[in-house]
Amino acid sequence: MADIARLTQVIEPEAIALGFELVRVKLTGSGEEQTLQVMAEDPATGQLIVEQCMALSRRISDAIDTAEAERGELIPGAYHLEVSSPGIDRPLTRAKDWAQWAGHEAHVSLTEPLGDHRKLRGKALSITDDVIAFEDRKAGRLDVPLALVHSAKLVLTNELIAATRPLDMSGADEILEVPQDISEEEKADD
Repeated sequence: MADIARLTQVIEPEAIALGFELVRVKLTGSGEEQTLQVMAEDPATGQLIVEQCMALSRRISDAIDTAEAERGELIPGAYHLEVSSPGIDRPLTRAKDWAQWAGHEAHVSLTEPLGDHRKLRGKALSITDDVIAFEDRKAGRLDVPLALVHSAKLVLTNELIAATRPLDMSGADEILEVPQDISEEEKADD
């Protein structure tokens, strides 16, 4: 099993060198189907465009190769590297994410139950001293220690869409759309 803390130590300086903030490092899958997912954002825009993802991907790949040559394997076996922007329904991984997105709905999974609840859905109200004030739909108001959060992500709502900065549309005019109504004959020809 890969050590995410070690991977983060290798990856984060590469993000910082490009002026980005690391949002999350996550390894999923097993065997030949592993994916190393790296989410980062440009603090100026809250996102990464394709060129920024490519630049960060190259740096991470080189840094992992160098670290493995010096200190041994970081990720056992083959893996796919996926570098992306966190997106509108982003994960909430840092205290600053909770502060920035206070007032918005989130899904939260806890490492251990808080009262009778291990999964929460509701509004993040605020965060103070690494304790999230959270208004759960079922449990009501809870104080959730950030250390108990296994995973959390924003819920896509109209309010979230309205509060999100416009996305950079660079390169959007180069995207080729393929019609979705392909006849059965055309499918058979493929």
